[in-house]
Amino acid sequence: MAEKIQHIQKQERTEEEQREQDLREIEDALVENKEVILKSLFTLKHADDRGVISLLHGLFADGDKVLKVLADTLNNEENTKAIRHLLLLMGVAGKLDVEKVEPLLLKVNEGLRRVGEAGDTEEKTGYMDLVKSLKDPEVNRAVTLLLTFLKGMGQEVEEERKTGKTPPD
Repeated sequence: MAEKIQHIQKQERTEEEQREQDLREIEDALVENKEVILKSLFTLKHADDRGVISLLHGLFADGDKVLKVLADTLNNEENTKAIRHLLLLMGVAGKLDVEKVEPLLLKVNEGLRRVGEAGDTEEKTGYMDLVKSLKDPEVNRAVTLLLTFLKGMGQEVEEERKTGKTPPD
């Protein structure tokens, strides 16, 4: 039968051996992540060329002063309201169905483009001009779209606010 092991001697590495192993691990990690490291260096170079690194360096160097100015600025009532409104808008934007909004925004852009081309005019529009313009298919479509939009805005939304679901038509 074999003898019991009475004493375990732990092999300790010298500082130089540990350093060599650490360098090998770093070298292996560099080789494995070569593309990511090169992209990161490229990004850092662009950031430095545009002064972003200098800006960050300055921010970190004077961090306490910068934080105090930032806190004082944000503590202003107008800025607090602006941040609150921005957060509210972001919440609303998250509820928008972008696929349904996009065609409407394209139409708004086209209308703005036409207004820009027409510029300011001294021409006055009378009641008969309005009635005649309703015969124009584009104007008729726009008026119908606006009326549908107004009906939707006038619809009661209390149920949606409570449940988070859109009520059926």
